[in-house]
Amino acid sequence: MRQTVLQSYRARVEAGELAADPGQARVAEALDRLAKALDRYRPAPARRRGLARLFSRHDGPEEAPRGLYIHGEVGRGKTMLMDLFFAAAPVKARRRVHFHAFMQDVHERIHRRRKTHGERSDDAIPAIAGELAGEATLLCFDEFQVGDITDAMILGRLFEALFGHGVVVVATSNIAPDRLYEGGLNRGLFLPFIALIEERLEIVSLDGETDYRQGRARGEPVYLVPAGEAATARLEDLWHRLSGGADGAPAELAVKGRTVPVPRAVDGLAWFSFHDLCETPLGPADYLAIARRFHTVFVHDIPKLEPGQRNEALRFITLIDALYDNGVRLVASAAAEPDGLYVLGDNAERFHRTASRLVEMQSAGYWEEALAADCS
Repeated sequence: MRQTVLQSYRARVEAGELAADPGQARVAEALDRLAKALDRYRPAPARRRGLARLFSRHDGPEEAPRGLYIHGEVGRGKTMLMDLFFAAAPVKARRRVHFHAFMQDVHERIHRRRKTHGERSDDAIPAIAGELAGEATLLCFDEFQVGDITDAMILGRLFEALFGHGVVVVATSNIAPDRLYEGGLNRGLFLPFIALIEERLEIVSLDGETDYRQGRARGEPVYLVPAGEAATARLEDLWHRLSGGADGAPAELAVKGRTVPVPRAVDGLAWFSFHDLCETPLGPADYLAIARRFHTVFVHDIPKLEPGQRNEALRFITLIDALYDNGVRLVASAAAEPDGLYVLGDNAERFHRTASRLVEMQSAGYWEEALAADCS
């Protein structure tokens, strides 16, 4: 029998993994109410939903439970609570996805229907909503945000169609619904979507004075030497403290028409190996995309680089430049201190600056400045 969200949350508090937080407990209770409603919910087949429109509302399919929109500042534990809910939700047909990746998927489906059916975007949306509803009754979105005019114009019709198919939505976001697409072009056309969200989802705030990222790395080494099992275990411990107990999951970044895999990501944190980043053919655009997407990057098993590894050294230099220039925090395990990572070979002189930056990126001042920028 699955534990409820609140039971799982309390177990983590009792184990010392989390600090007790009334706001988090309140959100856990709201998620449990939804999980209980989902256990009783039996969405009607698509054909019945269509026929139901011909009859009175009492003859229609069972009304879907109201979903949840959880908003709060970065570091409040939204993703951790979503982890617990997704594990507890009594729904087989479910999908959890970062909202940006979801919209990429929608645009790809629109493009395919344009090619195969000659449809305009507006004409394709009902069919795409039907596809999505057939794949998942429960849609869980991480980091719900809207910053693109194209997305803004699609969302109203798409979500109205999804709700019409009985899809239940749970979303986490750093901002309240009435601030979505704030200052965006033609925002007036987007306001009906906000009204739809407020009607179909319960809005729950997780704002509070405590940012659970603060202090977690203060006084902790964030560059561990030597790399190995012990260092990886310490990185895991710091990951869970920075993430509020969330494990994270694989993700992808879209960069110039291709994807960069992220082995593990959660709420602004990303985890890579040195191999993932520097022994594969990535370039400046890829590192910039990582730096713009994540506020903290973990890199484990950085080796001592030999003269023949000039390409790996150059990629590492470019990676650190991107992270440093964007104020991204680095947590790493390495075979040597920064000035011992690449002593001989092409670009060894240039690596001196990289070593200097690696030292600065360990400082409390760098971390606190990066945290302040992230919260602004």
